[in-house]
Amino acid sequence: MSDNPRDPERDRISARIGRVAKVGANMSSAVGARVMGADQQALARALRQALGRSKGPLMKVAQLLSTIPDLLPQAYADEFRKLQAHAPPMGWPFVQRRMRAELGEDWETKFASFEREAAAAASLGQVHRATAHDGRALACKLQYPDMMSAVEADLGQLKALLTLFKAMDGSIDSSEAIVEVGDRLREELDYARELKHLRLFAIMLESRTDVAMPEPLPELSTKRLLTMTWLGGRGLMHWLDEPQELRNRIAELLFHAWWAPMTRYGVIHGDPHLGNYALTENAERLHLLDFGCVRIFPPRFLEGVVGLYHGLKNDDRDRIAHAYEIWGFKNLNAELIEALTLWARFIYGPLIEERARTIADNVPPAEYGRREAMEVRRRLKTLGPVLVPREFVFMDRAAIGLGAAFLHLRAELNFGAMFAESVEGFSVEALRARQSAALGVVGL
Repeated sequence: MSDNPRDPERDRISARIGRVAKVGANMSSAVGARVMGADQQALARALRQALGRSKGPLMKVAQLLSTIPDLLPQAYADEFRKLQAHAPPMGWPFVQRRMRAELGEDWETKFASFEREAAAAASLGQVHRATAHDGRALACKLQYPDMMSAVEADLGQLKALLTLFKAMDGSIDSSEAIVEVGDRLREELDYARELKHLRLFAIMLESRTDVAMPEPLPELSTKRLLTMTWLGGRGLMHWLDEPQELRNRIAELLFHAWWAPMTRYGVIHGDPHLGNYALTENAERLHLLDFGCVRIFPPRFLEGVVGLYHGLKNDDRDRIAHAYEIWGFKNLNAELIEALTLWARFIYGPLIEERARTIADNVPPAEYGRREAMEVRRRLKTLGPVLVPREFVFMDRAAIGLGAAFLHLRAELNFGAMFAESVEGFSVEALRARQSAALGVVGL
């Protein structure tokens, strides 16, 4: 967050008030639905429509929360998942103002060409294609104005929204989760940090010639403008009807691109949205496209990840309980451990069985995980509210997102063998040394 009093886009009270007023006006229909005694499904639908009109950070956070299992009542999770990631782009006057503010009055001379129309637009910013003077194709990511104030205003309203959910369903205490979401969202507004994330992933995946990420151009980047090389390819959804062998290859690339940074460096890509991946011809190379949301874990957290894997694989209840302690779950007792383990066996299921299988293993995709989630929530209602540790939030969310990609691809792989290889010889000390060295190189 900028505390520079000369920064025209710092977090300002006046801008927060304006954002609250805008969102409040959009939310009036949802408030009216509640006053009129609408059922939860109707209220959830009204909230989703209001969030869609509001766009910006609140819409993005609602999308994110819908992917975190058990954090929201089912009706709200189902509706929030319908929110679209794309937003109408801002026009050329905004682009000119943004580029002048970041690169100076002569900004256009720093590119061989710059396209006026946005190539993509989302809740926090938009991307324009450009060409460097050396001929390289570029992507310029521009942040929308006053996003700092909008984030702080929307996070305040989100807390009120989650308080409402807690009153309706007391199984989950989301107080730490919202702190985690807020911190990651603030980081996502810092494009200078995202540039470092790009460099970090280049280090972590340097041995993979079949995985690539954009190359950042620091001389054409700032806190609110990120210029990087343009990576082409077809998005993940364009490969769903390809032969099984090709879909398996794509899933294997995704697996290694996600788990290698996690098990070797304690770093995950926290937003495994299907639109963040593209592949070159014949799926020869996987392109990773967005690095705003990256979670760097304390090395000890990975001890819990690997420890829970071994505990579940060997039915070692003491090791399972110890993993939950490492992650920060409080007031553990036999009932809570059993409820958490029900969900853990679902998440880790494909990693424990060393055989070729699909992620859902013959369960219809629409039903996959629903029975487990409902049973976990039922049990937690008798034990709750259960405080979800903040570091648990993005790992769980990212694992579910990656699983969704495998479901779409209908991949059939020996996930267990791949994961066993990724954690072979795991050492917290070795991970700590690798992480420290990599973060030191990129300045994180």
